[in-house]
Amino acid sequence: MAKKKTSYRDAVLEIEQIMQKLENEELDIDELSVNVKRASELIKNCKEKLHSTEKEIDHILGEMEE
Repeated sequence: MAKKKTSYRDAVLEIEQIMQKLENEELDIDELSVNVKRASELIKNCKEKLHSTEKEIDHILGEMEE
């Protein structure tokens, strides 16, 4: 079964929650690496979405100029 892609907004919210836990020292050592890995995956997905959206917008604007 394919893993559901997290929306950009949901990913940002989850990253913010993880950051807040880190800043408030709410994560114990057993949770730390799992949460850092998850944040890394979310950031990667957000970057991919931003690059994809940028290319799409550039394409649309390019068509408007033709």
